[in-house]
Amino acid sequence: MIGSASHPRKPGPSSELRAPVLEIDNLAVQVVGEPPVRHILEDISFNIRPGEMLCVVGESGSGKSVTSLAVMGLLPPGSLRTSTGRILVEGEDILKASQARLRELRATRMAMIFQEPMTALNPVEKVGEQIDEVLRIHTKLSRAERRAKILEMLDAVHMPDVERIYDSYPHQLSGGQRQRVVISMALILEPKILIADEPTTALDVTTQKQILTLIRELQKKHNTAVLFITHDFGVVAEIADRIVVMNKGRVIEVGSRDDILAYPREPYTRMLVSSVPSLVPKQRAALKSDIVLDLKELSKTYAGRGFFGRGRSIAAAQGVSLSVRKGEIVGIVGESGSGKSTVARCVVRLQDPTSGNILVHGDDIAKATGSQLRPMRRRVQIVFQDPYRSLNPRRRVGDSVIEGLINFGQRRDEALNRARELLGLVGLSADAMERYPHQFSGGQRQRICIARALALDPDILVADEAVSALDVSVQAQVLKLLDEIRERIGIAVLFITHDLRVAAQICDTIVVMQHGRVVEAGSAAEVLTAPRQDYTRALIEAAPGRDWDFQNFRPL
Repeated sequence: MIGSASHPRKPGPSSELRAPVLEIDNLAVQVVGEPPVRHILEDISFNIRPGEMLCVVGESGSGKSVTSLAVMGLLPPGSLRTSTGRILVEGEDILKASQARLRELRATRMAMIFQEPMTALNPVEKVGEQIDEVLRIHTKLSRAERRAKILEMLDAVHMPDVERIYDSYPHQLSGGQRQRVVISMALILEPKILIADEPTTALDVTTQKQILTLIRELQKKHNTAVLFITHDFGVVAEIADRIVVMNKGRVIEVGSRDDILAYPREPYTRMLVSSVPSLVPKQRAALKSDIVLDLKELSKTYAGRGFFGRGRSIAAAQGVSLSVRKGEIVGIVGESGSGKSTVARCVVRLQDPTSGNILVHGDDIAKATGSQLRPMRRRVQIVFQDPYRSLNPRRRVGDSVIEGLINFGQRRDEALNRARELLGLVGLSADAMERYPHQFSGGQRQRICIARALALDPDILVADEAVSALDVSVQAQVLKLLDEIRERIGIAVLFITHDLRVAAQICDTIVVMQHGRVVEAGSAAEVLTAPRQDYTRALIEAAPGRDWDFQNFRPL
């Protein structure tokens, strides 16, 4: 039921009467140096008031992140520049500010949280020193006062053992902890406007819930205005006061959370909302086909390595047993560190299992090495999360698709014919063969990766977070494609994901992992509607927007 357990969080009357913290008026951004003027953004106008959470949504390339960079004064010089409009932060037009003034405004008046905390932090500097740099530049506090303020901030973001965290390097922290460090750095000087650009996309549902709760908590405490950029409509349903919908560099629709999600006016908005997968699993008949993949007591232990000899070993997967039938999609879900990707990499033999069996049509590939393993590799293929990194940017798409076929001795002309056939299967035209990866969208690149994986007629396809980096409309297209391929050619699919909505819509069977072990397994309907384990229930409870049915918004 739409909004059945949700409540509008519109700013109260006192907030609505206050002047906006951020006001964007008729903003346009264009590409530098092109004779015919090409705009990336056109006529962008909206505002945010104190204590308000404004979510900006839209497909990749809609202009969400460019808008945020323009606000921060971080547009790449020589590539993009503002051509018209104003960006007012507490009444001051930052487009007229000098670089020195912009540096002063950043952190003190406006701050930004980026999607990937590991790239936002210096890997060779302790996190306490990195937060301290903000205070050194913008305050006159003594070192002792700065340290005390940093420890207080780390405690405010619910970090355990703040003294240890202060002296840790980024790689010694979990993904959720690193994002908390970035939030600490952004909010240490209590800025009036916080920009969060996809800050929870790479996080599992429980960590995501913690970060969203934290941002809300700190926002209320400091009455901060938050510009939250995301393609996750579950997150939008959970936190938004108002929503701005963008498409192709323009604002399409602006309204309250309930208005946009329950009564979308524009066709583009209706398409986006209807693309959000439901948490209610589809009813699927139990398959009785042959077992293609059979894992028996699969384990993988990483031997620790320290500066002074052997360190602590880590059991990433312990006694994992599951099976995948012909034409079946089996999903593995769980938090980061649960062992999902370790199992996937062992199945495709990118990593050697420590013990156990990996049976493909009864043949055990777990112990195969060298010349024994090579012919078996064509039987199991993988599609990774990031399609751009999976493809060689210097090779034409046709050459990438046929690479495996050529390596296994097929003639080039036959391989090219097979590549054209496969590209047609994934919905791309034959002329894609002559183009390069950068000439395609993210969804098209993932289709190319799927075509390449299918080239060798594998028995099983492993999809490791294959749609988590895609926006909702493209995600829906790729999920539909995988379902069609599964039905058309009967391939077995092992689907790794942290998104329970995606698992609900595409998986026949769901396997739940925690700390390297299988804690629950069954049909998607059984696991998601009648979970037996507390851990599974906690995962479902943490799924953002779980009380919203995005498929059934009100008709116009």
